[in-house]
Amino acid sequence: MRSPVTSGPESSVQDMFAQSVAVLSRPGPATFERFERRGGLTGALIYVMIAAVVSGVIAALFSFLHSDVTFFGQLFGRLITIPLGFLAFTGGVYLIGRTLFRGTGTYPEVAYSFALFYVPLSIVSTRIGIIPILGWLAMFVIGLAMIYFGFLAVQSSMNLRDQTQAIVTLVLAWIAQMVVVGMIGTVITGIFLAGRAVTGN
Repeated sequence: MRSPVTSGPESSVQDMFAQSVAVLSRPGPATFERFERRGGLTGALIYVMIAAVVSGVIAALFSFLHSDVTFFGQLFGRLITIPLGFLAFTGGVYLIGRTLFRGTGTYPEVAYSFALFYVPLSIVSTRIGIIPILGWLAMFVIGLAMIYFGFLAVQSSMNLRDQTQAIVTLVLAWIAQMVVVGMIGTVITGIFLAGRAVTGN
């Protein structure tokens, strides 16, 4: 039996992309269950780091061209906040689902399941999000899709088929993520402002 926090065998990025296509095109707990044990925490984090790099480069280029925000400041921020936010959210899903509702999934299963839809949707959201008006509409739709796929992933990875339990788990995990990301953002902003004060830029 796999430990609740020990990673399992890892799929390649190419395999994970194919699994993402399957999850997005055939949404349902059963689809997630097909793949939740084909990879582990390491694979999920590598996949999420790809999204962080893509998001960071796009956001950094856009900010650099349209404001005084430094390229590396934006890139550095995304490379930290996206993976840590993902870990905070999926960790919240695991701990809340297991503690409050006696879910039987493992943390690697949760992280891997969420990475399969989070990575492609977040990349699409970042690429479209820079387009005025259309970007906001697209991000709203993608946000709803994230909630829907998250709902399915909770049911599968934590084996919580009760809809109310799955929803409560998602909401509490989202609150935990916002707290963690907010704290990280505050620290990064403080470092950035301190750096500008020292350099005089």
